[in-house]
Amino acid sequence: MIDKLQAIEDRYVELSQKISDPNIISNVNEWRKYVKEHAAIEDIVLKYREYKKVLEDIEATKELLSSNDEELKEMAEEELSQLEEKKEKLLEEIKILLIPKDPNDEKNVIMEIRAGAGGEEAALFAHDLFRMYSMYAEKKGWKVEIMSSNETDIGGFKEVILNISGKGAYSRLKYESGVHRVQRVPTTEAGGRIHTSTATVAVLPEVEEVDVEINPNDIKIDVFRSGGHGGQSVNTTDSAVRVTHIPTGIVVTCQDERSQIQNRERALKILRAKLYEMALEEQQREIAETRKSQVGTGERSERIRTYNFPQGRVTDHRIGLTLYRLQEVLDGDLDEIIDALILNDQAEKLKNMNLN
Repeated sequence: MIDKLQAIEDRYVELSQKISDPNIISNVNEWRKYVKEHAAIEDIVLKYREYKKVLEDIEATKELLSSNDEELKEMAEEELSQLEEKKEKLLEEIKILLIPKDPNDEKNVIMEIRAGAGGEEAALFAHDLFRMYSMYAEKKGWKVEIMSSNETDIGGFKEVILNISGKGAYSRLKYESGVHRVQRVPTTEAGGRIHTSTATVAVLPEVEEVDVEINPNDIKIDVFRSGGHGGQSVNTTDSAVRVTHIPTGIVVTCQDERSQIQNRERALKILRAKLYEMALEEQQREIAETRKSQVGTGERSERIRTYNFPQGRVTDHRIGLTLYRLQEVLDGDLDEIIDALILNDQAEKLKNMNLN
């Protein structure tokens, strides 16, 4: 591992010289490429330099142990113990930094929440999840925009698609993909029986046009009038847009905006994210066994969490975490769960890394 760290530091020094070179600065694209690489490894290098300084301090302190001055010797032993502890802590931090970063982590998110099994109760649960993620995003200072929605008559969502934008949104929300299950007495249940319903969440990284190129000949665009609850028209112009990707059969419909152009742009943005996800899944099939061992695989059929109202608990089945503060979680207090998922994911990845 030390050889790897030294090689990274050597590259950092080389990049520092390059981004200060007037000849390279004059070539904006080349300069940006080097600046990006420099920034990507800076945290590792700074932590490695801190680690090397601790090693030097340890050696200097060990020399004091041979002193005839008992007080000085005692101070050195105490200092050495603290330095050894700091060394181990730095090593663990360095290992985490060496885990390959997900290139999508800093991207914005397109989140799809769909009612699953359970009829109207599932749609109400989908709305609860929409509220939970919206409140979590607000706590993080992220912006939430509804891109498409299909509401029920009593306030549920058959489907809602969100655009969540903000620093590190995908890095934290990517662990939310999967089947969410709720156990509670529905408001529509006269007998007071507990029902189990589900909703699915898909978290996709928002991608730019340069990331996914869509051939205009591969899509079919239909326009129609927006519909409200029960199918009544809410618009007198053909502003709703349905985009069909012919090669894959993916269909995206957007009708929330009054402008046909805005709905078209939103539909294409969602389509790009879906095509990007398909491409990623194809790549990841090659390392399927590794994915199975990792949290946050994004499998839509995977039951990841249960929200139990009678007992006031939330259980994340992937890591066996149970919290007895259901309402706080539904109010957007998700950090404890997501932090635990991230730590588990890092631990799994470290097991698969060769740091010798």
